Amino acid sequence: MTTPTTSATRRIGALTLRPLDPLRDAGLLHGWLTHPKSAFWMMQEAKLVDVERAYMDVAADPHQDAFIGLHDGVPAFLMERYDPVHRELTGLYDPEPGDVGMHFLVAPTDRPVHGFTRAVITAVMTELFADPATARVVVEPDVDNKAVHALNAAVGFVPEREIQKPEKKALLSFCTRDQFEKAVSR
Repeated sequence: MTTPTTSATRRIGALTLRPLDPLRDAGLLHGWLTHPKSAFWMMQEAKLVDVERAYMDVAADPHQDAFIGLHDGVPAFLMERYDPVHRELTGLYDPEPGDVGMHFLVAPTDRPVHGFTRAVITAVMTELFADPATARVVVEPDVDNKAVHALNAAVGFVPEREIQKPEKKALLSFCTRDQFEKAVSR
């Protein structure tokens, strides 16, 4: 996977994905997920073994998978893809054929690069829509995560409604292929 070429992505560098290896990547993810900037992932108190187990469960589940995102070959973000019929949103909305759920996390850094997170979400969406079976991407971020709501809107997501998940109040939002293409072509 690479991001669409725009002036911003030329400045950012290459973004690629590789499958997440729960054992090899647990230490890296533990640092990301327990960082204060990752509070909305609700893993602040997780131990290394908790992260390892969580991603072993993801790897064993046919309805979800996870990837490490690389920036010029260096781990820089996490992408999770799931089937909302079977994970996360079961019974909370009426799924449509071609729905794919997504989570992403940019690694915390002390030296942020302007436009990097937007390039990451654009790359993630490009990867999801590279599958012709994907008609719509579904997300359910915490209602209080205003930063991710703005990023989601920037790539074409339209909020539908608030939903109550067991762990949080979430903003259910959707993005079709057409909405994404229009948003990133601006």
